Amino acid sequence: MTTDASEESTSNPEPNTNASRLGRRQFITGTAGAATLTGLAGCSDVLGSTGGNGETVTILLTPDNPTDVEEEYTPMKNYLEGEIDGLAVDLRVPTDYSAVRTALESEQAEIGLEDVGLISKPEIFDVMGTAVTGGTAFYFSMMLTQPDSGIEKRTDLKGKKVAFADRLSTSGSIFATYTLMEAGLDIGEAPDGDPVDFEGEWSNHDQALKDLKNGRADACCTWSGNGMESVAAEDIPQEVREEDAYVDEAGTEEPLVKPIWWSFPIPKQPFYARKSWESDMKDTIEEALHNANEQKMEPYVPDDYEGSLPFTTLEDTGLDHYEPVIERLDALDIELGN
Repeated sequence: MTTDASEESTSNPEPNTNASRLGRRQFITGTAGAATLTGLAGCSDVLGSTGGNGETVTILLTPDNPTDVEEEYTPMKNYLEGEIDGLAVDLRVPTDYSAVRTALESEQAEIGLEDVGLISKPEIFDVMGTAVTGGTAFYFSMMLTQPDSGIEKRTDLKGKKVAFADRLSTSGSIFATYTLMEAGLDIGEAPDGDPVDFEGEWSNHDQALKDLKNGRADACCTWSGNGMESVAAEDIPQEVREEDAYVDEAGTEEPLVKPIWWSFPIPKQPFYARKSWESDMKDTIEEALHNANEQKMEPYVPDDYEGSLPFTTLEDTGLDHYEPVIERLDALDIELGN
């Protein structure tokens, strides 16, 4: 099997500015703001409230399966509450990426953990840093297919059904759609509209992989933290082995699928807080996140915890580290709006 390792897997090329697009499309707009409350899993009250002698801080996690994501970040929640007196952490999982910024902007939450919301309006946020897992602050976007599909490279997806994550997911949609365009496929108005050369279905990372394995899609696009366990170790390129925190999970979840494309290393999700949050707790939490490490997190991991920690510490970063994401948003004519 030959993986379609595009130039993206080893370098950061300039976006194809010659791509013919009609107008710029907006995702995060006033209509998205209507989902601020309803778009947060389990949200029925005012977030970020203060009660008693303590402070409740709402952290919005990366949109995906709420039950799974909340469980994954439970050690971080336990660590922050255990290390900081008077802090109660309320973890929430928005149903889509467009709800993150609007919830923060309307002061219904204090901290966000994904890059699109930050990029959409960086002037209203303070960047705390980038999440580190397994000693690395990077992950990979990947395209997967069934071993017997006959699909070996991106152009083989013409006429096929491709399952994506959320339309604003960096790895499961933006990087994937961009590289299909670079390969010469007509993506139409994807990711916010219908592609031309293939059929696209957008949901979340977990569902995209399930759609592939259940035969509802010919290929899927996801991130390495979700797809790595379904890939044989011998199918992983050397660069991925060196940069990705999830390589040790390779081949642990059957049935196995086949990778046909990998991106270059992408910075993991940033932690950022809204500037309008005026509390000493903001600096205290940031300091605690930077001081964290795997050894310090270990006592806060529940006995029944499954999977790998999605966070062990923060690395100092800024908006410039997410320039590859910005370039691809521009190349796809995605305007995040006001």
